[in-house]
Amino acid sequence: MEPSYTLPVRNRSFYWKLFKSTFIISAFTVGGGFVIIPLLKTKYVDEYGWISDTETLNLVAIAQSMPGVVAANAAVLLGYRMAGIVGTIVALLATVLPPLITLSVISYFYDLFAANPYIQMILKGMQCGATALIINVAIDLVAKQLRKKLLLPILIILGTFAANFFFDVNIMLLILIDGILGLIWMRNAKYN
Repeated sequence: MEPSYTLPVRNRSFYWKLFKSTFIISAFTVGGGFVIIPLLKTKYVDEYGWISDTETLNLVAIAQSMPGVVAANAAVLLGYRMAGIVGTIVALLATVLPPLITLSVISYFYDLFAANPYIQMILKGMQCGATALIINVAIDLVAKQLRKKLLLPILIILGTFAANFFFDVNIMLLILIDGILGLIWMRNAKYN
């Protein structure tokens, strides 16, 4: 399906500018895909004026609802809107290359990192912190369902935990089953 708008003619300097700006933003953005979005908006809308504020918000909303990495999704959509397929490829490469380079360097020196006792202590601390955050989210989720007095979500949570922890049921299968149960439950709640 062809877009209803016409793309402006772009030259090599545009693609280089798109690549360079997106690469720099991706390289210095720490904190996940959602952090990159305001920076892309600032660069593409405010500084360069390549697309409108409304278009950016709409495309970012779509990027957030798509499966996959939000930063890569946003780069694909924004690159396509600004310069078609070539813009998509340029923006996607510029977004993916910095983390790929960083991970390649880290993996090259992995043995050095893995053997370092200080790095091992830092990683153990990070594992403890991540575990605590996950447990906190789980407790908040159960508490919220208890306050609402919703029995089915609590049973789904406990059943999913028991099936994975005690019976080693594949987590992807459990997520699929939970999604179907949630769909049926929400659909019935909508019509009741």
